[in-house]
Amino acid sequence: ESVNKELTSVIEERKFENDLMELGLSPTRSILFVGPPGVGKTLAARWLSYQLARPLLTLDLAAVMSSFLGKTGNNIRAVLNYAQKTPSVLLLDEFDAIAKKRNDDSEVGELKRLVTVLLQAVDDWPSSGILIAATNHPELLDPAVWRRFERVVRFPNPSSKEIEYAIKSLLGEFSKHEETLIEVLSIILEGNSFADVVRRINNIRRDSVVQKKPLETLMEELLIGLCKNIARDRKLIIALRLVANGMSQRRVSHLIGIS
Repeated sequence: ESVNKELTSVIEERKFENDLMELGLSPTRSILFVGPPGVGKTLAARWLSYQLARPLLTLDLAAVMSSFLGKTGNNIRAVLNYAQKTPSVLLLDEFDAIAKKRNDDSEVGELKRLVTVLLQAVDDWPSSGILIAATNHPELLDPAVWRRFERVVRFPNPSSKEIEYAIKSLLGEFSKHEETLIEVLSIILEGNSFADVVRRINNIRRDSVVQKKPLETLMEELLIGLCKNIARDRKLIIALRLVANGMSQRRVSHLIGIS
């Protein structure tokens, strides 16, 4: 919900761009996405570009780092110049690869100059587009970076309810027949990223087709495997919830692994 609120605000601002201009304001031009891997930062950038009808340009800063730092700097400047002239959404992924603290003694002067170039680009970004920087390691960022971005959107790992929604979306009509199983899976998978959840569920969907096994059976096997790694007191809570939802004690014992 917190991410949705921030991104929706960015979209709404574009509808009132002229009104904002009359007051000497501009819609949001720069956003910093912060969160662990697999929580939807890149997907959110794609969604914003679609909603704004702007092309999405993506630059993975970790991938373009060169042992020839002067070359890296020229390449990044070329990308920034192109994106500034083209109404677009520019995503700078792995932003911490370059925008590190300038007091880090392990970094050479060229990298520190690149940080300055990036910060100037953020300040001067045209209102016709949006500059998005994404990082998995906010603790590495130069303090000045935080002040430059107009919005900071934090992407947390999903709650069990959000995981449940994601699983139901992936399973479609089948989810109506196994709501209890899905609810328990979502509780056990809490703490995982959306990417982890999607990977696990899509794997059993593939296995269902290839191995000719019922999806329900594979979901139970996944649940049994996950339960092996959780504490007994948590297993008891899950077992009680399953029994309360009408599942037989025999089946609960088989799935959770306790008497």
